[in-house]
Amino acid sequence: MFWSLTKVLVFIAAVAGLTVGTARLLQIDQGIQIVAAGWEFTLGPIQAVVLLLVALALLWLLLKLIGLVIATIHFLNGDETAISRYFDRNRERNGYKALNDGMLALAAGDGRLALLRAKRAEKYLSNPALTTLLIAQAAEAAGDTKRATEAYKTLLADDSTRFVALRGLMKQKLAEGDTDTALKLAEKAFGMRPKHSETQDILLRLQSEKSDWTGARATLGAKAKSGAIPKDVYRRRDAILALQEARGVLDENASIDAREAAIEANRLSPDLIPAAIMAARALIEKGDKRSATRVIKKAWEAQPHPELAAVFASIEPDEVPQDRLKRFGALTSLQPDNDETRLLLAELHIAAEEYPQARRAMDDIVTRHPTQRALAIMAAIERGQGSDEAVVRGWLAKALTAPRGPQWCCDKCQAIHTQWTPICENCGGFDTLSWREPTESVGKSATEAELLPILVAAPIVRTSQAEPAKDTVETVPEVIDLAAVARSGN
Repeated sequence: MFWSLTKVLVFIAAVAGLTVGTARLLQIDQGIQIVAAGWEFTLGPIQAVVLLLVALALLWLLLKLIGLVIATIHFLNGDETAISRYFDRNRERNGYKALNDGMLALAAGDGRLALLRAKRAEKYLSNPALTTLLIAQAAEAAGDTKRATEAYKTLLADDSTRFVALRGLMKQKLAEGDTDTALKLAEKAFGMRPKHSETQDILLRLQSEKSDWTGARATLGAKAKSGAIPKDVYRRRDAILALQEARGVLDENASIDAREAAIEANRLSPDLIPAAIMAARALIEKGDKRSATRVIKKAWEAQPHPELAAVFASIEPDEVPQDRLKRFGALTSLQPDNDETRLLLAELHIAAEEYPQARRAMDDIVTRHPTQRALAIMAAIERGQGSDEAVVRGWLAKALTAPRGPQWCCDKCQAIHTQWTPICENCGGFDTLSWREPTESVGKSATEAELLPILVAAPIVRTSQAEPAKDTVETVPEVIDLAAVARSGN
């Protein structure tokens, strides 16, 4: 702001000075007398100024002519490029000025002006590495994708600009949605510069989207070698890719390879729940129950999860509820104060028909942090202890409006997934899913569903003693199935 004001003031002062000087010259009566070779010339003030400007122009032309004469003499003496260098100086000066103006226009976001200056620079300069690149970027900024593509293809012919051309074409294909071509270009660019961070990220994302887990692991390894990610992050993400590679092998019915890949994924990151689940299942299929138990216990110690409990139950699928409750003690003792552990114990006691113990296992969960699962378990406990059906329906009705509890949530976009995946289906983020309770807004619903627990838990009105009213609890999901799940281990 201050600099702009200064320039305006200087301009006004210069105009005022010229105006005052011109007025003074016009007021001078005497002229300028020039005597040469017997000739006498008398010039007025304005005529003298014009003559001075003409003389300066003639002097400039004389200097240019002298330079041309000198270049001609050098050419006659054997310097074959003397005259071309003389004319090229002016062309280079104009070309670099146009190049400079084009780069400034591109930085300012004026794509059309940048493209015009780039074409002018291309006319004067014989340096395609600069001018063609500026044309490509200026055409992209101006929205002329066809011209940009042509410029990038021209740059492919030069080794010094091939990587830049591949990167530009790759980004164009990504913008167009042509991921197949973009993947091929990214692989070529990665082959030229394996340490380029942006190319690594794009290639890793495209390989993951195409389920090329082997290639993605190689790209991730190169990313770790270049120091772009910490070692602990690399180990976890490599475990995720190994896990997906194991799932792919499992889909091809190659059980031996699938077991090895799943166990390798769990070794790389023992706290990765999906890897622990798949590794445990592979060990169970192999008959190594002790190793499967060790894998599940290590994962449970890091973070309890209901799927881990299901796999732990499948180790001994035919055991009776009392034996299962005793065997699960090795698991539930690792995180005794965790809500998932308390819910699991309550379900196991329900399966063993030990309802008072199940109620004690629940502790204060239903008042401190009521979820659909916790309230459904309370309904099963009430039914098992012979409580009135109105009480059971009251717990079930509360479960309809309660939070669902922990789920697979994306840490980037907060999207909820029914199953764990390495890539968020909503935002495409890699390794962004975590087992936690999603952020939910608490407020009054549009359908007044909060009143449902009060209405359902109201006393039952019977029409007569002979014909009781129909029990409507069958319209609500049956909670006793929880005990059946605990017994079967599914």
